Amino acid sequence: MTYQSVNRELIQQFLHYLQYVKNASEHTIRNYSIDLEEFLSFSHNRIVDRKIIREFLAQLHDQGKSKRTIARKLSSLRSFFKFGFIHKWYANNPTDDLESPKIGKYIPPSLTYEQVERLFSQPKVDHYLGLRDRTIMELFYSSGLRLSELAALNKKDYDPYSLLIKLKGKGKKERIVPITKNALTWIESYLSHPERIEEDQEALFLNKHGTRLSVRSIDRNFKAYLKQSSLSARITPHTIRHTIATHWLENGMDIKMIQALLGHSSPSTTTIYTQATTKTKKKVYDKTHPRA
Repeated sequence: MTYQSVNRELIQQFLHYLQYVKNASEHTIRNYSIDLEEFLSFSHNRIVDRKIIREFLAQLHDQGKSKRTIARKLSSLRSFFKFGFIHKWYANNPTDDLESPKIGKYIPPSLTYEQVERLFSQPKVDHYLGLRDRTIMELFYSSGLRLSELAALNKKDYDPYSLLIKLKGKGKKERIVPITKNALTWIESYLSHPERIEEDQEALFLNKHGTRLSVRSIDRNFKAYLKQSSLSARITPHTIRHTIATHWLENGMDIKMIQALLGHSSPSTTTIYTQATTKTKKKVYDKTHPRA
């Protein structure tokens, strides 16, 4: 059947495809859902063509949305209509030949060693939940995990003898990465804490009720510690991933090794760290050179 408008049933079928066929991450599916629901509300059962999509993008611009956000939403629409065209929902793909906004290279923020220490000192490790949160921070910094990867960890996923941990990354792709002895010490202390209650027998990180700690809870706790530390509000759990990647590079690790550790499928994703470390070196140069 051929459609002329977008409806919620089609969106749900597309999201189902992303989840069960493409094995997309929860984060990716959530973004697609938000973008497509926003377009559904805008189009309001009108016939979808290139003109209405341009109007949607123009409205986003008028609302002050960034070029990056607009480009992401257009990418979501492209994927949806490409899928719809292949499945003969639509007679054509109305996003064909639409150009994305030109986006400059984004260099993610990273922390200095001193800032890492300041942030990591916030949890009260003499309390069970504080110990858990410090362990989470140490594991982020040890191995450059994504937030979703950390939340999905099970106890069986780490090997204390080989100092390796198995991760389930984007698209359900698995990879094995090393962990530091320091991170292992924190994990062992956390797992052996007398207050640990395991309603969930598999999960590594648990909430106070003993069930798996959610991505949202980790993010919320992180923001609380961030506020205590007086560091920039731009910092997120993902910043720790950027930070260790930058520190690895500054200490001489090969860019291909960093790509493998972070689970980047494209080398171009990893090269942003070369720009970040170049920027850092320039700042140090300007600050310390006697004739700068």
